[in-house]
Amino acid sequence: MPHALSGIKILDLSRVLAGPYCTMILGDLGAEVIKIESPNGGDDTRRWGPPFQNEVSAYYLCANRNKKSITIDLKSKEGIERVKQLIIEADVIINNFKSGTMEKFGLDYEAIASINKRIVYCSITGFGETGSYKDMPGYDFIIQAMSGFMSITGTEASGPQKVGVAIVDVLTGLYATIGIQAALLERETSGRGQKLDLSLYDSAVSALINIGSNYLMNGKIPGRLGNEHANIVPYQTFITSDGEMVIAVGNDHQFKTLCTMIGHPTLAENPKFMTNPARVEHRNELVPILQRAFLQKETSYWKRLCDEHTIPCGPIQDLDQVFHDVQLNEREMFIQSEHPTAGTIRMIGSPLKLSRTPVTYRHHPPIVGEHNDEVFKN
Repeated sequence: MPHALSGIKILDLSRVLAGPYCTMILGDLGAEVIKIESPNGGDDTRRWGPPFQNEVSAYYLCANRNKKSITIDLKSKEGIERVKQLIIEADVIINNFKSGTMEKFGLDYEAIASINKRIVYCSITGFGETGSYKDMPGYDFIIQAMSGFMSITGTEASGPQKVGVAIVDVLTGLYATIGIQAALLERETSGRGQKLDLSLYDSAVSALINIGSNYLMNGKIPGRLGNEHANIVPYQTFITSDGEMVIAVGNDHQFKTLCTMIGHPTLAENPKFMTNPARVEHRNELVPILQRAFLQKETSYWKRLCDEHTIPCGPIQDLDQVFHDVQLNEREMFIQSEHPTAGTIRMIGSPLKLSRTPVTYRHHPPIVGEHNDEVFKN
């Protein structure tokens, strides 16, 4: 079966999440990913848990399929020489060491480009390789705090809140994937690789999108709106008689339909609520009225009614509901693989659906050094 990135070889010196998430995506698309790990235990996430399955960490499994693992001591001359030999035939090298570490190893971009001018060199750090903060260590939680993410997440009563997953690592991994593929595409014209300098801080701030744009326009520091939207009303959670759900009304026509649906058609004729800007201004008057209506029936009732009236909505599902969701299972978003230590493992699949070159799940997340003989023999 053809793969979108067949023939692309990636040396992955990254650990934990941002880099490994990027290289897993590239591996799913068909690239050959060689994960270079320390002989002293490998990727830190191998020990993060619980849960473990036969001593294999669930965290490690989430970002490391479709890779081969080899062990190299980067603190030894022999180890560095081995990396340089692998560089000769590589297309991409990615690392997420602290700024300056690759230079200490003698594996900075200039050194590697002198060996292979076509290589795409991706560096992921907390704050980037330039600027006043370049030597600071950066972790997802810290970046969520510094980037403004936490200042706009939660409610005024809850105080600042982080997102429930390491969202900045995920975003940076996605940006790295995009940048690497763009550089590979450009290389077809120029014949040369280039360096990518990605930072968690930059990635997080770029994802402030409309909230950041609002501030740049009006200079007002936004408060925490919880599950409400800064620019659209009603676009939030509502409590029903047996749970909670999201109602996402994106325009005035939908709002008029919603009002009729809940038995309050005159709301849409009130000048305070007729337009979205007016609804935003008067949200504190409108939302309690809507909330009282939604409390009268269960979530399934409102979901069915909203679907019939094409009002965007969705129940708030826990993970058990998510993993049994018929749509996700029909889309093959949950997969199984056999692992030599853990046995049968379950993983979240790729959301990429390519018609001619679909993603494939060729390799289980490897054991530390599992492919030493195969790679070094070549």
